Amino acid sequence: MAIAEWRQQLASGEVSARELTDHHLARIEAVEPGLHAFLEVTADRARADADRVDEARASGEDLPPLAGIPLAIKDNLCTRGVRTTCSSRMLEHFVPPYESTVTERLWASGAVLLGKTNLDEFAMGGSTETSAFGPTANPWNPDHVPGGSSGGSAAAVASGECLASIGSDTGGSIRQPASFCGVVGLKPTYGRISRYGLVAFASSLDQVGPFSHTVADAAELLQVMAGADPRDSTCLNAPVPDYSAALGRPVKGLKVGLVKECFDQDGLDPQVKASVLAAAQQLQALGADLVDVSCPRFNDGIATYYVIAPSEASANLARYDGVKYGYRADDAASLAAMTARSRAEGFGSEVQRRILIGTYALSAGYVDAYYKKAQQVRTLIRRDFDAAFQSVDVLLTPTAPGTAFKNGAHADDPLAMYLSDLLTIPANLAGLPAISLPCGFDTGGLPIGVQLIGNVLEEPLLLQVAHQYEQAADVMKTRPEAAFIPGSMR
Repeated sequence: MAIAEWRQQLASGEVSARELTDHHLARIEAVEPGLHAFLEVTADRARADADRVDEARASGEDLPPLAGIPLAIKDNLCTRGVRTTCSSRMLEHFVPPYESTVTERLWASGAVLLGKTNLDEFAMGGSTETSAFGPTANPWNPDHVPGGSSGGSAAAVASGECLASIGSDTGGSIRQPASFCGVVGLKPTYGRISRYGLVAFASSLDQVGPFSHTVADAAELLQVMAGADPRDSTCLNAPVPDYSAALGRPVKGLKVGLVKECFDQDGLDPQVKASVLAAAQQLQALGADLVDVSCPRFNDGIATYYVIAPSEASANLARYDGVKYGYRADDAASLAAMTARSRAEGFGSEVQRRILIGTYALSAGYVDAYYKKAQQVRTLIRRDFDAAFQSVDVLLTPTAPGTAFKNGAHADDPLAMYLSDLLTIPANLAGLPAISLPCGFDTGGLPIGVQLIGNVLEEPLLLQVAHQYEQAADVMKTRPEAAFIPGSMR
């Protein structure tokens, strides 16, 4: 059920917050041995939080909108008193003394913390296989990855371990796992949600967003998390609209742009293409107008991203030197040796690879040829989007070129892994809001996602179109049986 339905049951007394929490904790205990979506389960805290909600309701207090709703948080958002590891040996024992703005707002809204979810180390990856603490399985088929880097958060929602979860998206790390796991994943406009307390990967690209079963739930979570924050200089000081109010509006007369560069690619799975085009036709049946649009530099996004993101990662991860906090190598002969060994032993191979790429791109002899040039292409990509939005209201593309690939399929081919974000990266480079939601299944029973991209701060319109499609298509009613755990998909 959607969060609003659970809220009604909680308010009527049909179920208590403690019962709802215990149900999800039992679910976690049952499926985690084979799923590994969570790095840490905060059962005692969850029960205490739920009991406080029940006591407040019994005393007649007015409760906030998420009171008693159990959530999971990606383990790169700082949670005071609860470990935040970024799935890295470097931060294996780090317990933050402060709370991120996102989680602070969720707790103020009454949400219950079930635990912290697995991710690719420092959010660098597309499969949740680079986690130092082991990979997460896809709830639909354990032989396949859940996507990444927010694979744990997506899998936790898909398997019924929580009602919703929070992830982060640097180049598709919410939308791609949402597609692979058959859930809704929303990346808001850059700056719409504060990044304070989010462990930085690439500061000009990172954005926090929700995973949920429905678009309406994503709107509710965005409502709580969005808004200005003086602790984050990149957070927008813009009014926060009522995101749920827009959901019921029809899409008749809206123009939906099909980005031709996304549908003409050799690497696009024919089943994905057919399913996404069927989603477009469903919107057309609802009264929307389909318009072919061109974003000529759309496919240049991946090359641009893999210069900018590693460069920013190189700068952000320089702080992990074994001196102030994080992993420290023992018995080093000198300070320089201690720093070098700490970073070599504390970081995994993918993180080291991206640090090296970024350091090279920022070096004196190459910064103009690579980093500066990438930023210029980034500007051109943004201009392509600006031009497209002159003639359409939202853009429609596949979320990923294919469905979830098998575990280890790209272990020795990082470039193939990077290509799974080909269709999501441009929205990050332009700072645009985008959402992925299920639109079908392949012949193997794995979910397919359709991506909608909106203009800056146009989340209400984006959510409106997504919700209307979701209600009309009702994709999950035709879902195949989940291969991993009977009854895991709701």
